[in-house]
Amino acid sequence: MIDKERWKKKLRMILSLDSHPGHISAGFAVGVFISFTPFFGLHTPMAILAAFLLRVNKVTCITGAWVNNPLTVFPVLVAGYELGEAILGRPPQQLAMKELNFDFALELLDTHGLPLLIGSSLIGFMAALVSYALLYYIIVRCRRKDDTLNELTKEMEVTGEELE
Repeated sequence: MIDKERWKKKLRMILSLDSHPGHISAGFAVGVFISFTPFFGLHTPMAILAAFLLRVNKVTCITGAWVNNPLTVFPVLVAGYELGEAILGRPPQQLAMKELNFDFALELLDTHGLPLLIGSSLIGFMAALVSYALLYYIIVRCRRKDDTLNELTKEMEVTGEELE
């Protein structure tokens, strides 16, 4: 069962981070992109590494890496594989899904690597763009309701705080 109060608390924590909305949204978008890669078991370490290398918000980057979860990963993988095969101009083969672990990811990359990487990268990129715009909008809108956060956001926009 989904614990709504727990999710609301986590969302409020992200929305109230002392950072520019673009910085928070960029971190989340990078994490979302990573979540669509077929590297099961490595999403969180990849998100931590990407957050440090790209200097984006670490909390939201890790959170974004958890967007594609065990319930959605198989349909997304199949869609990514079929999209990749279509881009390469080949008919898709049967994609046998077994289990979510690192060994299966290696096997999958060995047998269907190129179309899977192309398709999942494109889907991940589109999901990252949508998530960036959506989270940025939500942050700015929610911060307007809180006087302190609204003032912080205005100050950041006026001073042109850089993404660090």
